[in-house]
Amino acid sequence: MLFGKRKQVVKRILIVEDEPLTAFDNENTLGDAGYEIVATVDDLDEALNVLEREEVHLILSDVRLRGDRTGIELAHAAKAKGIPTLFATGHEYEGAHEIAIGCVSKPYSDRQLCKAIECIDRHLQGQKVKPPKGVRLFIVVDENG
Repeated sequence: MLFGKRKQVVKRILIVEDEPLTAFDNENTLGDAGYEIVATVDDLDEALNVLEREEVHLILSDVRLRGDRTGIELAHAAKAKGIPTLFATGHEYEGAHEIAIGCVSKPYSDRQLCKAIECIDRHLQGQKVKPPKGVRLFIVVDENG
């Protein structure tokens, strides 16, 4: 399919963000980029409920959430279900590489966010990727090619 839309495996995204403006921006940016936003929630329990009833291909989550529960707990639960998590956070988490597929550091641009998800999508399809600036992916990256 020459000049057609590239194949995607990440189509349905759950956004978990406790900052309303950031959540709204992410929802609009990713929706405009062609992703289906399954839900936008701000706490762990709501996110877990969405995972029980919806098909989710990727979770975009802050590390800190509303209340005392965290995106770290969500990433553990998602990993057990085989769903990758991309942290979007200003708060580094030392063990992120064990439970998440990557991290985009706040503040980030719309372009960085979309490129990060595109890289994750390509990685999940078995392609070698190199993440954009400001994005760390916890996957093997081919620096030679």
